[in-house]
Amino acid sequence: MDGGLVQDSQMAIKKSTDIFDKCFKFDKAKRLISHGLYPFFRTIQSAQDPEVILDGRKMVMVGSNNYLGLTNHPKVKEAAIEAIKKYGTGCAGSRFLNGTLDIHVQLEEKLARFMRKEAALIFSTGFQVNLGVISALVGKDDIVIIDKMDHASIIDGCRLSFGEIKKFRHNDMADLERVLKEYEDREKLIVVDGVFSMEGDIAKLPYIVELTQKYEARLMVDDAHGIGVLGKTGRGTAEHFGLENDVDLIMGTYSKSLASIGGFISGDADIIHYIKHLARSLIFSASPPPASVASVSAAIDIIENEPERREQLWKNTNRMLESFRELGFKVGNSQTPIIPIIVGEDEKAFLMAVMLQEEGVFANVAVTPAVPNGMALIRTSYMATHTDEHLDIVITAFEKVGKKLGII
Repeated sequence: MDGGLVQDSQMAIKKSTDIFDKCFKFDKAKRLISHGLYPFFRTIQSAQDPEVILDGRKMVMVGSNNYLGLTNHPKVKEAAIEAIKKYGTGCAGSRFLNGTLDIHVQLEEKLARFMRKEAALIFSTGFQVNLGVISALVGKDDIVIIDKMDHASIIDGCRLSFGEIKKFRHNDMADLERVLKEYEDREKLIVVDGVFSMEGDIAKLPYIVELTQKYEARLMVDDAHGIGVLGKTGRGTAEHFGLENDVDLIMGTYSKSLASIGGFISGDADIIHYIKHLARSLIFSASPPPASVASVSAAIDIIENEPERREQLWKNTNRMLESFRELGFKVGNSQTPIIPIIVGEDEKAFLMAVMLQEEGVFANVAVTPAVPNGMALIRTSYMATHTDEHLDIVITAFEKVGKKLGII
């Protein structure tokens, strides 16, 4: 046999060793762009208000997590400006070393009081909270138990830990008990979202607490979408159910109701002290900038002093839930200002988002793997600052587009 042919054949079947090959072959997003159906990275030219400017055109925003409408609040902006004047724009180091300012400590004390816990610890992003806390607490012989629909940051925090990860079916308490019973003799941490960010439903916290106590586990609640929204005074899912003393750790982010970027964990002082000295995402990350810290502090004051904002948020939420159901849209088990419109196929969700944009409505798309296969949805979320006129535009647009696509 010709040696040259053998060599050519071997070269033809040799596997590429270029790690970038996957990048060159990735064309899913490019196909959507070429068909005018790409709904991501849209460039907004204004503040996150009920109305935003997109490509020079005014649109009603129903894709923001600015639930209380505080990101453009004069008091929040003024607090950020004053912090920059005093401290500059950054801390040039980690909290662990030179990056702790007096306002960081003051915010931690304020958050602990607000969450009715002994202590709190702030991080530069909410994602980093879950990475740092879970990986610090869950060791190689431990079990971490999570809801299958938990946020990606929880899943990644579990992956960074040396523990064993076990999942239970979404909000299925019988399945949670099955897992707990199987690992009855192991040290266990349960981590759940308080409000699930795509579905808009609330964790069955009373049942989870009961099982936590029965099987001697510990419980952490990621309340990114619950704080400022749920509870008599806006303190989140645990307050909503009257279980603040039964949840060991409550995590929150600033990028929703608290009008900034960053996150925190709150709980018993000894637990927070431990996390403070072992959470790698805290120790090896730059400190939250002064403007962000001051913004959150101002937002907490507004939440406590202006309960009418939360009341208006729920008025808007209830109106939209009722309207979507009356029109015949599938909204799943939503119980919060996050209202999903379940579409089904990914392609139909992409098309619907573009059609809504043409009608002057900015809404988000969620497809696999963010949601289960065949459950693609348009994710809408509402603000206290939406007016009836804004909501009228949204309802009209959804009805028109829904009928055109045969969804209703």
